[in-house]
Amino acid sequence: MIPNKQAGGSAFPIDGVSGGMTLRDYFAAAALPAIIQESRQGTVNDVKIAYQYANAMLAERGKNDTTNIA
Repeated sequence: MIPNKQAGGSAFPIDGVSGGMTLRDYFAAAALPAIIQESRQGTVNDVKIAYQYANAMLAERGKNDTTNIA
């Protein structure tokens, strides 16, 4: 499991509350329907691809984000 900070922090942060969906999980979940529709399979490989997209989004976000990710 990737530490919360490396996973982009909480997708929906609430002061004083930890845990829940990370931004990485949120990005992967957002990408997954289009990936499944394209592959027409819904396999574990589709999930892996969704997380590859999520990782790429976080990496790009890190290049352009000047704020501190919690």
